Amino acid sequence: MLSFAKNASRLSRSVLIRKSLTASSANVSTNPSPPGTLSFQLTDDQKELIANARKFVQDQVIPHASKWDRNNEYPFDAHKKAHELGYFITGIPTEYGGLGLSLVDCCLIGEELNYGCSGFATSILANELALGPVRMFGNDDVKKRFLGRNVSESVIAGYAVTEPGAGSNVAGISTKAIKDSDGNFILNGSKCWISNAGVANWFYVLARSDPDPKTSASKAFTAFCLDRDTPGVSVGKKELNMGQRASDTRTVTFEDVKIPKENIVGAEGNGFKVSMGAFDLSRPIVACGATGLAQRALDEATKYALERKAFGTQIANFQAIQFKLADMAIGVETARNAYLRAAWELDQGRRNTYYASISKVYASEVANRNAAEAVQIFGGNGFNSEYPVEKLMRMPKYFRSTRARVKFRE
Repeated sequence: MLSFAKNASRLSRSVLIRKSLTASSANVSTNPSPPGTLSFQLTDDQKELIANARKFVQDQVIPHASKWDRNNEYPFDAHKKAHELGYFITGIPTEYGGLGLSLVDCCLIGEELNYGCSGFATSILANELALGPVRMFGNDDVKKRFLGRNVSESVIAGYAVTEPGAGSNVAGISTKAIKDSDGNFILNGSKCWISNAGVANWFYVLARSDPDPKTSASKAFTAFCLDRDTPGVSVGKKELNMGQRASDTRTVTFEDVKIPKENIVGAEGNGFKVSMGAFDLSRPIVACGATGLAQRALDEATKYALERKAFGTQIANFQAIQFKLADMAIGVETARNAYLRAAWELDQGRRNTYYASISKVYASEVANRNAAEAVQIFGGNGFNSEYPVEKLMRMPKYFRSTRARVKFRE
């Protein structure tokens, strides 16, 4: 029988993720397969996207991630390089200057970025969270003005929806946008836990535009694009969070902020539907991020188990450690297939709410579980910030902060 040292080596990054991404990710082909077939094969272009993202992460992210985390530092230099490579505009349609990649493609890149540092990746993918509703529901003028600037400049956007009294309960938002005599809107209220707030050039904002509390959520809210330098917009101090410190999280306050009616995303009163619809796009992106972190935890734990010795042998030879690594690998593979299925469904033009919700919930659980198991495998060293898994243990709480509601298929 093969020793576990040989078996465990198969779980290393050089084997597990490369093999799984080239041969065992469900439904990753961007073209529908013929009836009765199921393709697990990535295209050559997708393999190249992964290879380029992986090289960028190895060169520009992993060597600096600990410093960013320790100093609560925003990674401006790495961001500039990421923008040059197009990672801020992957999903923007080509007619507006973006790369026009499929959601599957965006998620494959997102997993690699999160492998290096999920705080850094969050600062990029939170930008995508703001772009998503504009891409899906904005008119041509709004897309040209706001998506276009992200292409031409190293511009970052913020998604300003969450409030102190309304997190996942989006219908409970109290920020108000009241229409004036000219048909424009006056915005008052505050948002909290807004990623990229301190560096954003513009915000996607959701506000109650119908003051009548009896109006249903489907008609009571309007979504807007808002320039950061508009008078009355202010941001608070950068939060020192448990993890995700390379991201920039702040409170945003609006005091009599005038928003032109031309900045509405979708239609007046349709903001709740716009925001909910965009979750079908954003949830697989969150799930791919959690999967990237889970893969990193598995790789770090596998490497350590093959190096660390106890009782005269590598700890990888102990069955308890083998079981942990095997369960971690199972979690990574299934989480990856979940987000790929959700992304693929959307790319085929089908509603993916069911799969997107599952992928987000499941991948976040896997990320937290794998990080915890990695710390256990590292033993006392896992508790020390000199080792990578201490940081990994703090990072995935972000993915678990909100749980998607899974609606059963009808």
